[in-house]
Amino acid sequence: MKDRRKRSDVVVSWSRFFWCTLVVVFTCVFISGFTFSTFRILFQEKIEPVLILRWKAMPVESISGDSSVTAASISIREVIVLPDQALVFLNYPPSAQLFTKEDIACVYSSLNTSTKQKLVKKSPISVDRNEPSSQIVRCRLPPRGFAVTAGLKLEDDTPAELPVNNRWDSLAYEALIDRDNTTIVFVKGFNLRPERVSNASKFECVYGWDFKSPKFLLRSEVISIAQEIVRCKTPLSLLSGSMRLNNSVIKVSVRMKGRGTINTIARPKPRPESEPSTRKVHEMCVCTMVRNQARFLKEWVMYHSVIGVQRWFIYDNNSNDDLDRVIESLYAHNYNITRHVWPWVKTQEAGFAHCAVRARDTCEWVGFIDVDEFIHLPTDLLLHDVLTNQTEHNRHVAELRTSCHSFGPSGLKRVPSKGVTVGYTCRLAIAERHKSIVKPEALNSSLINVVHHFHLRDGFEYVNVDRGVMVINHYKYQVWEVFKDKFYRRVATYVADWQDDQNVGSKDRAPGLGTRAVEPPDWSDRFCEVTDTGLRDRVLQSFSDPLTHILPWQKQKAHNSNNNQKTRRKIRRRGFL
Repeated sequence: MKDRRKRSDVVVSWSRFFWCTLVVVFTCVFISGFTFSTFRILFQEKIEPVLILRWKAMPVESISGDSSVTAASISIREVIVLPDQALVFLNYPPSAQLFTKEDIACVYSSLNTSTKQKLVKKSPISVDRNEPSSQIVRCRLPPRGFAVTAGLKLEDDTPAELPVNNRWDSLAYEALIDRDNTTIVFVKGFNLRPERVSNASKFECVYGWDFKSPKFLLRSEVISIAQEIVRCKTPLSLLSGSMRLNNSVIKVSVRMKGRGTINTIARPKPRPESEPSTRKVHEMCVCTMVRNQARFLKEWVMYHSVIGVQRWFIYDNNSNDDLDRVIESLYAHNYNITRHVWPWVKTQEAGFAHCAVRARDTCEWVGFIDVDEFIHLPTDLLLHDVLTNQTEHNRHVAELRTSCHSFGPSGLKRVPSKGVTVGYTCRLAIAERHKSIVKPEALNSSLINVVHHFHLRDGFEYVNVDRGVMVINHYKYQVWEVFKDKFYRRVATYVADWQDDQNVGSKDRAPGLGTRAVEPPDWSDRFCEVTDTGLRDRVLQSFSDPLTHILPWQKQKAHNSNNNQKTRRKIRRRGFL
């Protein structure tokens, strides 16, 4: 009997153990499923698992026997084909030294695998640094039936894998994480209407390492979308740093629901950390986008430095001149100027939005003007005085709109030796449009702009500044040697190129020129209705050397910006301030 009771007790114990274990297992499964579902509901992110893919790229070896280049693993990240050139993005470890134009060759390979066509190598147009561990190689367009990549000049092997040559007009090309932790994505391909906010619910943002496998992507909500600017809700896993694998870098794109995802090279970049401050470092900054304006940049920077500009953001849109060297020279002489490589075609509005976000932490006011536009203060005040006078009685003013006077060739047939402010003195009688100086803190979160002005947040307003106080001298119609470059391509998104047979009667075009860059016989005498020497007189009296009469920008080397203090004192002594 005792043995029978013992065996019965053992059976009951194992039975209890089995059922208890089964209950615990089911409870754990239930709680895990509930927790994961709750996480998705709370953060409203569509998470699709298995984010384990590496970016495959063509390996490129460093130059052997060249001690100036660190031996490191270099790869081709992306290739983007623009209308007139191709951009090859090089990726390499942060410890590697930069390659130069002398190290790199553009490599053209046949897309026909059956042909025995040899590789064709050509020198690149330029090699620019894009990020701390990336460079952009600008190559000439490949012939039909060929793809372009980049390699070292001393390497003869055929590329193991040809990177896809992506189109420029359907592409997410830049992205950054804003201070509210949203991601701002700059994207081409949706062709949205200018100056209007589109329906965000029709779109979604997509994050991941490899966009060839849609099931391995993470999707998030679009907060706003307008023009080429999309604001996305950033996944918490990206903000925390957990959405990362084997040093792979996350890319972001945008898709219209029911359609495919736009190709992307956009990698969300974090904003530089800065201490919160009630007072900005700079009162007045300027953003501009340029192409081949190196010879005019010194005059533009030096003049505006004296009247009160403290910081310059130069967005270089594929310049082929010495723009980088001029900027380095100005920076070396204490001008607070930086060059940002911005190769994207017809993206001026997006570039200005990008610049506004960059400048917001350090600049109280930002002017968005071109290098052929000069702020003229007829009453001889400084910009600080104008900004104060226009806003001290109304703290809601966040944009100053300034009229533009368009100057013509003024009888000249060659580039004026003393600069545009002295050389061109005849203009049209009626002012054209306006340009703006804005407070970036007051911009609408959509960042909508039409080059001439931005949309402001509710509660802020703009004022039209009297032309007797401040006006833009726009040296729009210069000598033909300079003016004909406008036919190359316009940088604004919603403005037709002058070679295109569209909107021929638009004010954005030169009257009577049509679509061909052919110099009219009377070009030097056109666009001259009013003689205006106001800015010329001020420049000659305030900036020229009293002995040699040479202006600062005529000299080979840039003057130290400390000389601007001397110029201001000189202006005051002569009764201008």
